[in-house]
Amino acid sequence: MNADVKSTSDETIKRMARVGSCWSPTFSPDGLKLAFVSDMTGSPQIWQLPAAGGYPRAVTAFEEQISEVSWSPAGDWLAIQAAPGGGMNSQIDLVRLNGAGRRRITPGGATNNWLNCWMPDGAALIFSSNMDDANSMNSYLYCMKTGETRRIAVNSGVGVVEHVARDGGQFLLSRVVYRGDNNIFLASLENDDERLLTEHEPPASFGNARFSHDGGSVFMLTNRDHDLACFVRVRLEQGAAWETLQSRADAELEQFAVAAEDRLSALVWNCAGRHELELFDLAVNRLVAKIGLPGEIVDEIRFSTDGDKLALVVSGARLPQDIWLLDTADRRLRRLTHSPHVGVDLDALAGAELRRYTAHDGLHLTGWLYRPTAGSAPYPTVLSFHGGPEGQEQPRFRYEYQALVSQGIAVFAPNVRGSSGFGKRFVNLDNGALRVDAIQDIASTARYLIESGLTTPGRVGIMGGSYGGYMTMAGLAEFPDLFAAGVNIYGLVNFKTFFEQTEPWMAAISKIEYGDPETEGDLLDALSPIHNLDRVAAPVLVLHGANDTNVPVYEAEQVVAKLRARGLPVEYILFPDEGHGFRKEENRIATAIAVVNWFAEYLL
Repeated sequence: MNADVKSTSDETIKRMARVGSCWSPTFSPDGLKLAFVSDMTGSPQIWQLPAAGGYPRAVTAFEEQISEVSWSPAGDWLAIQAAPGGGMNSQIDLVRLNGAGRRRITPGGATNNWLNCWMPDGAALIFSSNMDDANSMNSYLYCMKTGETRRIAVNSGVGVVEHVARDGGQFLLSRVVYRGDNNIFLASLENDDERLLTEHEPPASFGNARFSHDGGSVFMLTNRDHDLACFVRVRLEQGAAWETLQSRADAELEQFAVAAEDRLSALVWNCAGRHELELFDLAVNRLVAKIGLPGEIVDEIRFSTDGDKLALVVSGARLPQDIWLLDTADRRLRRLTHSPHVGVDLDALAGAELRRYTAHDGLHLTGWLYRPTAGSAPYPTVLSFHGGPEGQEQPRFRYEYQALVSQGIAVFAPNVRGSSGFGKRFVNLDNGALRVDAIQDIASTARYLIESGLTTPGRVGIMGGSYGGYMTMAGLAEFPDLFAAGVNIYGLVNFKTFFEQTEPWMAAISKIEYGDPETEGDLLDALSPIHNLDRVAAPVLVLHGANDTNVPVYEAEQVVAKLRARGLPVEYILFPDEGHGFRKEENRIATAIAVVNWFAEYLL
């Protein structure tokens, strides 16, 4: 590639990586304003604007990246979750509505802290933290008046307070048993009383637990008695009697929200990766409307206090992540934020095409195809594997996908076994020793692309982040003849060192998913790509954040050292100011340019 062409190419890639996003909408108590997080200035910070629309005003300009914001029901404070260095050691801060008066309420340092919810009157804030025990995300209450913090629940693993009753006396606590299995407890803020609400035969998931207005029932989503998650009500006064309010045979419930006085619920359904939004009347238990969406994905939904407005975070393959407002009376949807996409014609971007195919053992799989707008098949093609492993590939805006497509390289993003969104059975098909079948899905996917004429041998690459990085290295090691190049983005490669060095609470909940290092060491070795790197034949690009405590940087260092010792082409990029994921604009740009140029060199 000559210098002029490469300069033009890099400029196109930069524009894709600069496309902004907005998320975490939270209403003021009167519903007239929203605060939210946006990376429009290069690093995620808090912004505010009128719900009626207008120009956004910056609230914070911190060194730390902000991931979440929540407006106090009292109206005077914003609670924010900030990530120093982009790592998982998030801290909880309070700031005034103008960004002044910053007050950190968590210990700082290496502790992990997650924002949960406010007390209904705004007198206290509840959060999860491992400040007392590295192995457990326990539950804490911070008093706004006194500044005192007290522990309200010991969780022996991962726990999150999902909601507090309107009278402030009880709360709903979600505790993870292991990945893919959790429970909801009804607990008291006045004493240590707890009541298990979700007796079940594992595995089963329970989420979004919310008290009814009168406190006599709990709404939640669950797959307890179904393969696909559905919307249920648990009547507390009837000995926790369960009632399925809404279920679908073609989709599972992703999330829901309940409006004031239980008059309406908004339901987001996951249909093979695309989302559908429905309004459900809780008074008569019936569906009242299906809302057409401007994009394929709804990430977050929040009702205003009076229930008149619903804030949605909407995105799509051609649509950056923005906040939209739905008027619940006339059901009109309008865009509230406008994430910048300077120099990028959204209409000219690649859409996502759902493809269906079959694995080696007959299991039905799906994936999303992003085709170059110029030329025709066969294309040089990159397989991109999601993280999790319980994540899901969805048709959302991905700057690295669009950057690759802009250079004539197709992207195929599969949902192999173990992915979420397809039911309880499917998501558990890669647990423990079953992971060998998920690895075989890598080869099935590549062969499908070749046999269908979408690509040709010698022009297939593979990449992924986090667990997707694991799949990348497993694919390169197990099927060296299928892939011409790979990109490992903060991926784990050695289960034993992962368990030794990741956050202790993460290790504790991952033993069913991956295998127990105390009793299944041989299995973990057999499933770890680090022991098969002598089979890798393709050049590998490795990217990692120095502050990553989920998949510690030693995972990347092992790969780089072993492959370089064999003389394979290896490039290693370490970002000193990022953790598990790259949020800062300059790092997104560096990532996109490196990834596209790597695949352009070896696939084009």
